[in-house]
This record gives sequence, structure tokens and C-alpha cells, in this order.
Amino acid sequence: MERGMLYIVPTPIGNLKDITLRALEVLKECDYIAAEDTRQTLKLLNRFEIKKPMISYHKFNEKCKSSEIIDKLNEGSNIALVSDAGTPGISDPGSVIVKKCIEDNIKFQVLPGATAITTALVYSGLDTTKFLFRGFLPRENKERKALIDEIYNNKETLIFYEAPHRLIDTLNFLLEKLGNRNIAICRELTKIYEEIYRGNIENAIKQFVMNKPKGEFVLVVEGRKEEEIEEEKRSLWIDLSIEEHIKSYMNSGISKKEAIKKVAKDRKLPKNDVYKFSIEIWFIFYIF
Repeated sequence: MERGMLYIVPTPIGNLKDITLRALEVLKECDYIAAEDTRQTLKLLNRFEIKKPMISYHKFNEKCKSSEIIDKLNEGSNIALVSDAGTPGISDPGSVIVKKCIEDNIKFQVLPGATAITTALVYSGLDTTKFLFRGFLPRENKERKALIDEIYNNKETLIFYEAPHRLIDTLNFLLEKLGNRNIAICRELTKIYEEIYRGNIENAIKQFVMNKPKGEFVLVVEGRKEEEIEEEKRSLWIDLSIEEHIKSYMNSGISKKEAIKKVAKDRKLPKNDVYKFSIEIWFIFYIF
């Protein structure tokens, strides 16, 4: 018996007209639809007059339901996997079943479609050439702080999802940990009350304290500027002599040759000029 195909089908993030013709075709022709919330998916199906048996597939039953879906695929059924909005597997259930399909050598297709990430990124007006998406920030402060510490120096534009009841707390946290960076806050993307706030984090807090947050949010935060990173590095050696600068690198465990290269790069000096200041250091280290 020929095995079935799993289709990963993106659904609109707000405006139902954003579904693709291919997605509709798959939903109409598949045998089953695995849905994160069958009630939410039913609204979409009713809008386009599609009737299919549904399988409830969400983060709380993903592991056990994945086995059931694999069995149906092995029996020859074609199944479309959808989340409430956007692409399954991106901050939504889907990655588990994809891994199982790969392990069991079952064919699957990922359809392109609407996604809040790129929509918000383009709306933001911030750098789109490189970005880092981290989904929802952890709830616990310890985990949240660890994540921000990890990405603090990233020059890429940062993208997060956030719920309305946590928005102001998250903005205060970002202000404290990242500084007053530029930010775009995208609310209810593609829906009737779509709203885009652009400014800095400090002013964003004032904006949403005055206007109670409602709906779903995507936060697009400016990455750390190169000049800020360079200035921070410079502050570590600006009061050091060239000899002390070389020693500080050598004390960290690198060779004198590498230390000279780093000092030359830091100070934007020719390596030969820096080398002259290292000769005496060589003898000091050699003698002792």
C-alpha cells in the first residue's frame, strides 16, 4: 500500500483572505485535517465551505497524537496539519510530527503562506537583512534573563511574540536589559484593528500604559549597533598603555603574537608599531 502525504499548511494570521489557493486545494483534497484548535479551524473551513474530519493536535497531546497521525499516513491517508494561525512548527505544534516523518521516511510537503514574523519585520522599518526570531520570552525571570544575556550583543534585529497581559512587563524588562533601543510593536496583524507602533522602548511603555494592550503582539527590536559594541570594547583598554594592553591579552591565555594582532586591530595601528612595544614584555615574561 502506498503511504500518504503530510502537508504542513499555513493559515491566515488574521485576514482569512490571505490563505493561498494551494492551501485551499490541499484542505479540500486531504483525508484528514490535524488542527491545533478544531473550533478555530472550523471557522476557516466554514468560510470556504470545506468539510473534513479533524484530529485535535496541540502542544499538550502532540507526542501521542503524532503516532496516531503516522499510523494514518502509513495506511495511505493524506493529512493536512494546520495551527490556529501562521505556519505549524513556528511557535506552534508541528516540529514533532515533522521529525517523526523524517525518521520513518514518510513524505511531507511544507506549503508557503502567511507568517507574523516577516510581516512584522517589514512593517518595523528596522534592518531586514538579518534577524533573530526567539518566539515568546520565558515567563521565569531567571530563564528570561539568560536568554537576553545570550543575545544582548547580537547585531541582528530581534523578533518576539507577546501576549497583551504581559506586554508592559516585557517592555520594562527589555528596557532594563537592552537599553532604550528602537522598537516596532505590531498588534493584530492583518486584522481590522491592526496597529503598528514605532519608536523607542521607553516611549512604547508610556503608550501602552495609557492604552491598555489588547490583541496579539509581535515585538521587533533593533539589534545592538556596531559602534556601541566597539565603544564598549574600547572602554576596556582606553586607559591602558600599549604594553599593558598586550599584557592583558596575554594574561587571558593567548600567545604574544595573537595579543599583538588583537591590540593592533583594537587601536587601528600597524602590527609592526605594536610589536615594538612588546619586545620588553618578551624579556620580562622570559626572565620570570
